[in-house]
Amino acid sequence: MKIRTFRIGGIHPAENKLSNDAATQPAPLPKQAIFPMGQHIGAPAKPVVKKGDKVKVGTMIAEAGGFVSAPIHSSVSGTVFKVDNAVDASGYMRPAVIINVEGDEWEESIDRSDKLERLEDHPELTPEEIVNRVKAAGVVGMGGACFPTHVKLCPPPGTTPECVIINGVECEPYITSDFRLMMEKADELIEGVKILMAAVKVHKGYIGIEDNKPEAIELLTKKLENNSEIEVVPLQKKYPQGGEKQLIDAVIGRQVPAPPAIPINVGAIVQNAGTAVAVYEAVMKRKPLFERYTTVTGKQLAKPSNYLVRMGTTFGELIDLCGGLPEGDNKILAGGPMMGKAVNSLNTPVGKGQNSITILTNEDAHRKTPQPCIRCAKCVSVCPMGLEPFLLASGSALQKWELMEKEMITSCIECGSCQYTCPAHRPMLDNIRKGKQTVMGIIRGRAAKK
Repeated sequence: MKIRTFRIGGIHPAENKLSNDAATQPAPLPKQAIFPMGQHIGAPAKPVVKKGDKVKVGTMIAEAGGFVSAPIHSSVSGTVFKVDNAVDASGYMRPAVIINVEGDEWEESIDRSDKLERLEDHPELTPEEIVNRVKAAGVVGMGGACFPTHVKLCPPPGTTPECVIINGVECEPYITSDFRLMMEKADELIEGVKILMAAVKVHKGYIGIEDNKPEAIELLTKKLENNSEIEVVPLQKKYPQGGEKQLIDAVIGRQVPAPPAIPINVGAIVQNAGTAVAVYEAVMKRKPLFERYTTVTGKQLAKPSNYLVRMGTTFGELIDLCGGLPEGDNKILAGGPMMGKAVNSLNTPVGKGQNSITILTNEDAHRKTPQPCIRCAKCVSVCPMGLEPFLLASGSALQKWELMEKEMITSCIECGSCQYTCPAHRPMLDNIRKGKQTVMGIIRGRAAKK
């Protein structure tokens, strides 16, 4: 069996998959659920409920704010406590709907049976109908990027989809939620892939899985042994292979050009494994996206675990299920240690993109004192985009925006490989992020004047 990977850069941090063997458990319902309106890339959703309204599980509480947006549905039944502001994973106060939980009554339109619905048994599911159901269910990319899925399923004019690639890589340290989902929802995942392929009218699908998940590779390969259209692709352990561009290179050997090029420009549509299952549930079960698999983990945590979590449940409630915060100073991340963002409140709610809550001790999280750059070029050798991180970081610090645009700072995927490998502990990613945001603003401003 050939093991593939992407061609440029990459690292392999310590995996620390502490919760790998922890079967997924349903998390208890929260007493109060918090739903930020910006759980996706694009325009925030707009609340359609008000204080005092009664809702059920699956009731739409906010409509999409535009084409690149997604509706939000209640994960609980109860009464709207208020429509106000609440802290989200960014650390800022954002518009949110807050619901007091009363029981667990579901919308009758949701099929709660365990019966597996197969695409071939539903001739009524045209590509247009699939997209409409995905859109209505508020499905977004569940690997963390949270791009509205229905938008990806409507390729721009002049582009031609050739394949669907499912990201089952999970190369970020600590996180195991996608692995558990692939093991526990394999049939639903496969049907989700078929649905995604039908939506974009292609006859080839791939499921990319790193070879540190042999059980998932074996299970899905066996289930697909009579299916010539979907192929399981074992991949070498290498971070950041879960990045769209790196995954496309690894799976089909095509490299996506620099922005504004996107995966569809090389014929690929990439979706996360969790997204594929959510698409199955949206299309076949009429179930909106209001719950997801989430890992809660950390070296000092008493019981690293995987949970099926209703959106709006707070980080604190999930951490308590795992034995509570360890003693001493801790850093709590929304996500994993490479690309996750630190949160400043245990009242941060789980959203659609929340695949992990990672707790780092002070020893693991504390940054070492930066030293002068020794010109070793390790950051260059590991950059998966073929950039020169030391140059981008220095240029950003010196505000040389024209040079930064020329040096393709907008191609940075913010994976952190450069900062991870730097022997001088330079804060490269911090500076590059600031520079990238500034340059993207300059580009947008220039385009608006045309």
